[in-house]
Order: sequence, then structure tokens, then C-alpha cells
Amino acid sequence: MKRTLLTVSMLLLMIPALISQSADPVYIIIAWNDLGMHCSNKDFSSLAVLPPYNNVKAQVIKRGDADNLPEVIATGFKVTYEIPGNTYSVGKTNFWTYVKALFGVDLQPNIGLKGAGLTGNMDSKGDFYMVEGIPITPFTDADLVNEDPYQLGLIKLLDSNNKMLASTQPVIPVSNEISCVGNGCHSGEASILNHHPKEQGFDPTKKPILCATCHASNALGMAGKPGINSLSQQIHDKHEEETSDCYKCHPGQMTRCFRDTMFSKGLTCQTCHGSLSNIAKSIENGRRPWLDEPKCGDTKCHGATYAEETGKLFRESRGHGGLFCSACHGSPHALVPTVNNRDNAQNVALQGYRGVLSKCIVCHGVMPKNPGPHNIKPSQVEVISANVPSKGTELNQNYPNPVKNTTLIPFKIKTSGYVKLEIYNSRGEKVMSIVNQNLLPGEYKVPLDVSLLTSGVYTYRLITRDNNLSKKLVVTK
Repeated sequence: MKRTLLTVSMLLLMIPALISQSADPVYIIIAWNDLGMHCSNKDFSSLAVLPPYNNVKAQVIKRGDADNLPEVIATGFKVTYEIPGNTYSVGKTNFWTYVKALFGVDLQPNIGLKGAGLTGNMDSKGDFYMVEGIPITPFTDADLVNEDPYQLGLIKLLDSNNKMLASTQPVIPVSNEISCVGNGCHSGEASILNHHPKEQGFDPTKKPILCATCHASNALGMAGKPGINSLSQQIHDKHEEETSDCYKCHPGQMTRCFRDTMFSKGLTCQTCHGSLSNIAKSIENGRRPWLDEPKCGDTKCHGATYAEETGKLFRESRGHGGLFCSACHGSPHALVPTVNNRDNAQNVALQGYRGVLSKCIVCHGVMPKNPGPHNIKPSQVEVISANVPSKGTELNQNYPNPVKNTTLIPFKIKTSGYVKLEIYNSRGEKVMSIVNQNLLPGEYKVPLDVSLLTSGVYTYRLITRDNNLSKKLVVTK
């Protein structure tokens, strides 16, 4: 009777998934902001660090099936962008009043430095779409006082008849909290300008002043003036004895842009970037700010298995199937899952749960047989029982052991949540991931094909929110 009830209940749970899969679209679109936060001044009448300027990328995937692999495409379609509830920027900032004096260009209202508006078409870039320089402000049309730094964009995939084939909603982040005065540091912008020596024709009364005119800024692609420190080096060097609070500038106590999975695990800005003095010293020693940044693949971090492409930053790197790393993982400083549910909305819509886009059938349409990104093996978890284990989460011995071909690894989950089951070699290096998904409480088993492993002793590790359990398995060939 229990078996019958379990089967019926499992079928009932599967009905929504079956309906969803039968109605899955032929195409899916994934979009992301290139950074977890873009900062901009609100007032440009005196001095300016950064203009309104936001970048969004997208990739379109034609879903695979039992006979065809998924395909990344970027021709034959139109991809549009908009920010629902945010249709204009003039009046929310005085940027357009001073843009000619600051950047030497005339712009139409609500048009950014690269010609983008708050709505429009994304440009095809070979195998992805992109829009550069969206002049978004953190103020919605309905609230011109309180910042909303994590607004959802709306990206649509349209065919030649303007029929919508797919859509998605990435966060388009922006904050105006970047302010030397607003955070209680300086009494006024005049005091900052008056601290500058009157060299090389600098006149603190000739406003507005763009900081990058003298202090090089790779963020703006401006070389500055010879013999003058870059803006990043100058600011970090001058403030290293004043504060250790990165949110004084990046970009504020309300926005608090570092919000991702690393933040949830207790990391801080300094964990990756170092102290203010470390940052200034590294630039003095040749590091290029914005262009040379901490690497996921560093040996002290994730290592070669999770490394960026050689010579590229995370936000530029690609991995599985030609997808950008950010397509599955999210933007720097906003790697999913984050503490802000808007960041998680896209992947929840695609796969039904928060976190890294890891549900293979989202793109493949069927469960693939071969390992995917980072050598993660497509999950074939089998439910043995939906009963909550009385003794808590358990990891049991695989059988058979030793193993020549295939073995089964049984385990029990006490609390629902994200579960990983990973294989490590005798040197402690992760060689395979065989479970990487959300699971409900219950008893499970998963097959492990060891054909890709050499003879030796391995450790398999079960990682849940509350537990980290491990056992040994022996592979003989």
C-alpha cells in the first residue's frame, strides 16, 4: 500500500513538470548585466566620476532534443530591451545638461553615450546580443525620491513577424549613492576640488569637472594625464587610513551591491580585492584597475576546474556550449543565488529553483548522457522513499565497492535544499560532480559510472546546507 501511495503521490508531483515540459518553447533567452552594479553620479554640475551607463548581454538558445544538441544563435531574430516602470531619465538626473561640457558630445534627451535609450533593440554580436550604455537611473517613474537599485529589465525575443518567442527579466542594477559628500566624508565638492594642486592647468572653479580627464579611468576608457595617478589608485591610496568600509564608495550603505553566494558564505570585499592599501599598491606595481581583477581560477580560490578563459575576466569568459559564464552563474558580485530575489528570478523561471542554471533539460530538452560544464555529470537521482529520515542526513557506502564499471551511492536528506555529491581524487582535487540540484527530504540513490576515472581510491562527498559527509570508494580497472 505504501508503495502504491508513494507512486501516486510522486505522479501528482510530476504532473506540473510534465505539463511544463510538454509546453516548453523552442527557444529560450538568457540575459544578464555585465556587472553586479553600475554606479553613476546624480548631480553633474560640479564634478563627475561616472555617467549613466549600463550594459546588458543576452544569448538565445534553440532547445535540443533526443536527436539534436542545443544551439546558440544570434541571427534571424530581433531582441528588444526595456525597463518596465522606468521610461525616462531626464529630470531624474541633470546629466544631459552637462554632458557636452563633460564628454564633448551633444545627446538627445534620454539617450546615452553609446546611442542607447531606455528601450530599443539589442545589437547582434555574432553569437550573443548586447546593448551598451543604457542611461538608466535608480529612480522609477512612480518614485523620484527613493532609489530602487535593482530594477528588473524585460528582454524579448521576436521573430520576423514580431511574434514573441521567449522573454526573460534580468536585473539592470544602478545606484546614485556614489558621492564623496553624501556619505558624510567631505563637507562639500568644493573642498575636494580645492585640495587638488593647481598643476597642468587645473582650475577647480571651471566646472563641471570630469575626474577621468586628469586621473585615468579604465571604466571610461580614458587615459588621463601623464604623471598623474589613475583615479582608482589615487582614491584608494588617499583613503586607506580614513576607512575600511568599501560601501563608502561602492556604492553605498543602502545599495550594498555585494549580495551574492560568496557574501552568503561570509566572504567580504577584502577577501578577493584586499585592503585599500593593497589595492593602491597593486596598481602602483602595474595592475590595471577594471582590467586585471581577482580570478575565480586562482589556486587559493576555485582552481583550474572553474577558471576563466586565459587572459579574460569572468564577465568576458565563456564555458559550456559557448555560453558566457554569467549566463548560468550571474554577474560579478551578484553570482546566484543572491540575497535579492530579483537576481534569482530569471533562473527560477527557467528551471524552477534558485541558484546556478544547472537543470540540463532547460537547454537540452532531454537529459544528456555526457558530463557537462565543470565535468558535472547529468543527475540521475532515483527516489527510494519520500519519508523524512529520522536520524538526519546520511551518506551510505556505495555498492559494489570496489567498482569496475558502475556503482550506486545511497544517501538520505533530512532538510530540503541544495545538494551536491562530488568525487575527489587522492590529492583532494574534485574530478566529478554527480548531483548538483535542489532535493526534498527523503531517501535517494544515484548511479556513478567510473569509466572516466582511473584505478585508485577516491572520496565521495555529500554537501548540504547543514552537512558535509564523505566516504571512500575504490576503482579497479
